[in-house]
Amino acid sequence: MFLPPILIKKLGCKWTIAISMCCYIAFSLGNFYASWYTLIPTSVILGLGGAPLWSAKCTYLTIAGTSYAEKAGKNAKDIINQYFGVFFLVFQSSGVWGNLISSLIFSQSSTKVEISEEDLACCGAYNCLADTTNTTDSAKPSHSLIYTLLGVYTASGVLAVLLIIIFLDQIKSDQAETEKEKLEIPSFWSTFLATFQHLKDKRQCLLIPLTMYSGFEQGFLSGDYTKAYVTCALGIQYVGYVMICFAAVNSLCSLLFGKISQFTGRKLLFALATVTNTACIIALLLWKPHPKQLAVFFVFPALWGLSDAVWQTQTNGLYGILFEKHKEAAFANCRLWESLGFVIAFGYSTKLQVYIKLYILLSVLVLSMVTYGAVECLEAKSSPGTPTATKKENGGPLTQETHM
Repeated sequence: MFLPPILIKKLGCKWTIAISMCCYIAFSLGNFYASWYTLIPTSVILGLGGAPLWSAKCTYLTIAGTSYAEKAGKNAKDIINQYFGVFFLVFQSSGVWGNLISSLIFSQSSTKVEISEEDLACCGAYNCLADTTNTTDSAKPSHSLIYTLLGVYTASGVLAVLLIIIFLDQIKSDQAETEKEKLEIPSFWSTFLATFQHLKDKRQCLLIPLTMYSGFEQGFLSGDYTKAYVTCALGIQYVGYVMICFAAVNSLCSLLFGKISQFTGRKLLFALATVTNTACIIALLLWKPHPKQLAVFFVFPALWGLSDAVWQTQTNGLYGILFEKHKEAAFANCRLWESLGFVIAFGYSTKLQVYIKLYILLSVLVLSMVTYGAVECLEAKSSPGTPTATKKENGGPLTQETHM
């Protein structure tokens, strides 16, 4: 809630990104000796770095997109969507490389697990929780393979930080420059409270379910689908390959949707993601996974990746467009509510059966689309035929208070 706006104002986007990425390296190092005393503190450090990193990234892309659109004489909304599309192409491709690395390293293990028909009967939406929890433990990789994997991940993190420090240009918005002219103490407190104050905007409150759903659906795929369907029916060795499928489709669709959003509009893309996710949820409720249906295990993450590409590119782009004058606070809210969705999804992960989680996911999705529709109605009424950001830039009467 508080850290992203403060760091971005004081350090700028570049150094906020660089310092925050070091927190991810700390978490990788904590896994070398995985215990309560190493993972809990490094998880806290990771959380402290994650919020400023993502907020600074979104702010950077929005400012860069807006600046380029002004110079090129193009629509800022379209350029911002394209920038987010390219970013998420690269970002989601990390799932391909990361899972490929882990799959190749863990494939060196000689441990193989035979799954009986009785165990297969417990897989899927109506899984037997007690019978499926031991599957991953029986196939635990050796310490040497784990250390090799963590070494590769840590080295990748260090290289990434160096690339940011050396090659990324510092970038600042007009708003940040204006803030520097103000007194230090008022600037600090106004920044500190900016995220809370942003909740006064009715549009932000209506976007909370949509933003939280992004955390719910990602949490389900990585935490529940991989366990109750893939690991349960195929074994842990297939998890990496299934997630590669998800990441590959997600990456390509992120780039595609960022490009075509200027022609289709975001409403059509949100509708596509809603229909796709709803179909997947219903199918997962009915499907009984079996190793003979190997291709089906990859169809679901592929479709999920298509939907997630929409949720990521269009939701982030939507925040940048609606709250162009309050980017830092808006993206801090975005990360807050998405993270809360993750927290809730992982929190009930071991307490509820999969079919209940799927019903919860479907309910949140429906609520998200209702509230998102309300946001679009508010925008249509307040700016008929003219984007909100454009009206503000032209000195029109529209202000943030209009939406309170």
